[in-house]
Amino acid sequence: MSTLTTQIERNVNKTDLWQRVFATDRFLTWTVIISLFLFVGTIVLSIFDSRLVTGAPAWIKPMKFAVSITLYTGTLAWLLSYVTGHPRLVRWIAGLTALGFLVEIVGIFVQAARGVGSHFNVGTVFDGAIFSLMGTFVMVIWVMNIATAVLLMRQKMDNQPFAWALRLGLLVTAVGSILGFLMTMPTSGQLAAMQAGEVVSIVGAHSVGVADGGPGLPFVGWSTAGGDIRVAHFVGLHALQIVPLLGIFVNRRFRQRLSDGRRTALVVIGGLGYLGLVLLLLWQALRAQPLIAPDTLTLVALAGLVTVVSVAGTAVFIKK
Repeated sequence: MSTLTTQIERNVNKTDLWQRVFATDRFLTWTVIISLFLFVGTIVLSIFDSRLVTGAPAWIKPMKFAVSITLYTGTLAWLLSYVTGHPRLVRWIAGLTALGFLVEIVGIFVQAARGVGSHFNVGTVFDGAIFSLMGTFVMVIWVMNIATAVLLMRQKMDNQPFAWALRLGLLVTAVGSILGFLMTMPTSGQLAAMQAGEVVSIVGAHSVGVADGGPGLPFVGWSTAGGDIRVAHFVGLHALQIVPLLGIFVNRRFRQRLSDGRRTALVVIGGLGYLGLVLLLLWQALRAQPLIAPDTLTLVALAGLVTVVSVAGTAVFIKK
């Protein structure tokens, strides 16, 4: 009987999840669906189009962004479903986020079809306009992320561990997202060229210490020869999924063993630890160090972070 009950609860939770994702706002719903179709489209296009852009297959970047947008908008719809009492504001957040991602994915697809880079590309007036427009709407998406976090901070929720998982997920994501703007800053070489009066076609870079387009990890393309800010950016963005999942795990695993306050403390420790990991990865990249080749200092810092999180988490369990 207990097994049957557990299975029924799981089925109900799955149904509730899909209802929350697809019934919160129709604009976000359509963004999830469209980005899924675009992901499938990039797979087909990759088969027939062998062109390279900045050393990678032309349709890899649209493919990665289609997946990312699907995850982000689906998760945001789920998060917004927990906001009550602000239907108009929720619609604005959902609509502007959907619009922002639509502009971004269209810009990326257009530039991929043209066989040129979408990010950092200011080679022509058109290229510069695309890059600028994308950057503007990324900022709109970021503001909507903060607005969602504020709403959930104010939202009264009985399940405090889960509530703080949602809030911290959004806040760490906001940090990860804003790291993307570090990539738009001119490199020292680009800055010197501009100061010398030269016309530059690329402004900004995701690699540190090496040129973009060099050797990288499969699919993601993160540099294996130098630092890469995209690593911290990626890990930070996916706090939107990871930290809420942590909250769900803590609730289910320790509901009978720990009080509400202790479970909340575990979620906060985990969320702050995740933020520490994002900042550690940024620090590593800014020192022109590949993700897969950490030096002793990076490993010591990682060990310190793991130790602090572990000790804090253990203290929650043994506290009387």
